[in-house]
This record gives sequence, structure tokens and C-alpha cells, in this order.
Amino acid sequence: MYDYMIGKVTNITSNSITLEVNDIGYIVNTPNPYAFIENEVYKVYLYQQIREDEHNLFGFKTIEEKELFLKLISVKGLGPKMTLPILATGSIEGIADAIERENLLYLRKFPKIGDKLAKQMILDLKGKLDITITSTTSSYLELTEVLLGLGYKEKDFKQILPRVNKELSIEEQIKEALKLLLK
Repeated sequence: MYDYMIGKVTNITSNSITLEVNDIGYIVNTPNPYAFIENEVYKVYLYQQIREDEHNLFGFKTIEEKELFLKLISVKGLGPKMTLPILATGSIEGIADAIERENLLYLRKFPKIGDKLAKQMILDLKGKLDITITSTTSSYLELTEVLLGLGYKEKDFKQILPRVNKELSIEEQIKEALKLLLK
């Protein structure tokens, strides 16, 4: 089993990178291959999946991303290939926060995740994620989610978020954010 490899990225595709280590190119499936730059050297944390008919490497830029991946693939019905889009479109903190708060709406936004699988993720992982989320980060994530749900684009409200008082309740934060957006 591999823990990590240090090597040069020699090719980037829509779902993987080629990591050259000691003149051998390894195809590594990653959540976001475009986070890597071609011809740059990286330490890539790995998970190796061995099946009867295939061997796959899954790679991550941080150990926290790998740890969340390992916890997600432990969920019944959620395999490595289904987990990559979750990590690609959600932040580590956002995913952990959604599981801890039992936020089905957030979890269902990921490809191929419906009510049943979102509930299974919560059942299997709630209280088991060691990711620390400050109340400010949690509040920020919830406010962002609400504004996105109201149809605002992140680029439209990104500038006003620092001006919203994080000490307020989420309802008051929403009101304040909407007032700032309407100005």
C-alpha cells in the first residue's frame, strides 16, 4: 500500500494526473486535476484500490483530503469513484459541517447523491469526522448556502460577506446580507 509519492506531474486530464516518479508514470485519479500544474513537483497522498480486474490510484494534495476520502468511502454505497466529485465540488469543512448538522440539502447537491445516500452518510459519519470547524466558518458556510439557495451567485455576494456580523443569529445574518446586496 502506498502512503504518498513525490514526483513531477507530466500530464493532466479531466479526472486524473500522471505523476512521474523515478522515470515511471503513474495515473492518479484526483478530485481536481486542474489544481496541479504540469511539470511541477508535488507530494501526492495516495489511496490504492486493488480489484480483480483493475488497480487504481487515488491522489490528494493534502492529508486532510485523503482522510476525508477514506471516511467517505467507508459509507455503504459510496465508492472511490463516487467520492471524487464530492471532494471536487465541496470543501472539507463544508462536507464535515453538512454531515454534523444533518444538512441533506447540501449533501444532495453532489452528483449521484440522493436522499438515501445522504442519510447513510450522516448515519455512518456523524460525530466521526475530526475536522474542527469554528463557529465563524460554520456560520459563513450556512449563510453562503442560503444565499446560493436564494439564487444569488457567489461572485455577487462574496464582497459583502466580511461586512456581515458573524455574532448575529443566522436569520439576522441573512437579513443583513440581503440589505447589503440590495444597496
